[in-house]
Amino acid sequence: MRKKLEGNGLWESSRMMLPEHKAEIVRNNEALKRRTRASLDEQEWEAVSRAVAESLQLRLPITLRMFHPLEELTIIGIVDRVDSQKGRFMIDGEWFAVRDIEGVASSD
Repeated sequence: MRKKLEGNGLWESSRMMLPEHKAEIVRNNEALKRRTRASLDEQEWEAVSRAVAESLQLRLPITLRMFHPLEELTIIGIVDRVDSQKGRFMIDGEWFAVRDIEGVASSD
């Protein structure tokens, strides 16, 4: 009994892990990786709206950094439509929310 309680003996002697424990560990690891939404200042919003308008009018490709809670997301394409009432825009046939834009990158 003495050997079990020395050092890390208590944990070494109990190697059983329930599926619930494993699921909780995975959830905690995902929570640590979560990103927070960045807020853009007025200049950045102006640059984004200018780039979106140029892409819409001149049919130029645009590269936008978008918010995603778990990964860095970049969208590259041509803006097809803008729906200002619903706060969204369409790139290559797919709708995206304006509030998810984190910035615009130059597409060279």
